[in-house]
Amino acid sequence: MQQMTGPIRSAVIGYGGAFNMGRGHANWMNEAGMQTAAACDLDPARMEAARRDFPGIRTYTDVAALLRDKEVDLCVVILPHNVHAEVSIQCAEAGKHVVVEKPMCISVAEADAMIAAARASDVMLTVFHNRRHDGDFLAIKEVVTGGLIGDVFQIEAGGGGYGHPGKWWRADKRISGGAMYDWGAHFMDWILNLLPAKMTGVNGYFQKRVWLDATNEDHVRATVRFDNGATADLELSHLNRAPRPRWRILGTKGAIVDEGGDAFTMHVGYEGHAATVRVPYKKTDWGAYYRDIVAHLTQGAELDVKPEQARRTIAVFEAAERSASSGVTETPAYP
Repeated sequence: MQQMTGPIRSAVIGYGGAFNMGRGHANWMNEAGMQTAAACDLDPARMEAARRDFPGIRTYTDVAALLRDKEVDLCVVILPHNVHAEVSIQCAEAGKHVVVEKPMCISVAEADAMIAAARASDVMLTVFHNRRHDGDFLAIKEVVTGGLIGDVFQIEAGGGGYGHPGKWWRADKRISGGAMYDWGAHFMDWILNLLPAKMTGVNGYFQKRVWLDATNEDHVRATVRFDNGATADLELSHLNRAPRPRWRILGTKGAIVDEGGDAFTMHVGYEGHAATVRVPYKKTDWGAYYRDIVAHLTQGAELDVKPEQARRTIAVFEAAERSASSGVTETPAYP
């Protein structure tokens, strides 16, 4: 892929008002030295909002029209999960670099098609796993990679509570992919960063018991086995009235328990005695995501979030759902 010179001219596809993610991406890109030049949304009112937010921005209500804009180098896809693949492939085929919001897509087949399209057009494809730069995760990763708790052999992670999953598209399994595909995408990306070994098996446990008017599952759990013997257990729930730690990580020399706040607890041995240490979170730096992209496109730096890495997360979710149906361990689909 040829290195770029000059500012990277970008566009956001999807400027919905929920969470203001279109405006968020545009600001993060501008702060990283990119130039948000255009926006696209089916709703003309949202394009009016974009013009207010960024005077001079070019706006479109049709993706095909945006992709004909020769003054756009990169597109950010901020759409419902079930159209991530379709629109990302359109962008790649139009010769645009692609950033797609998490989760990458819904199926491994979609992920493979996205990667193939980017390779065929010699453009960048990456996924917005910005939470690799969350302060709590950065602190946990520093402790783990620094060997302070030894070799990690078990990770338990997750979250949730007790309440209706909602009526928006994020609770519609046909559109969202299911309960795993929201916060689960962040958690599984974190887990696979902490345990980079090859996955050998996935077990899934999906529950639908209370919120029958929503199509997403009420409670989902995936356990992953790795070829070095380590295991990971991810749980996301709308049926959990009991609080649980966000993280419980066991290593051969110590452990990490994170219950939120501004620090986690590290349990270690010191001169033959058990000791606990409060480890403060680092500073969150979501801007680093786009600074890394600028370095990749203009200087040839290694891409931080490779599409093959994001594909692994989708492979886990797909295998977990197969396992929940089959009742046996399933092997995640590797390329």
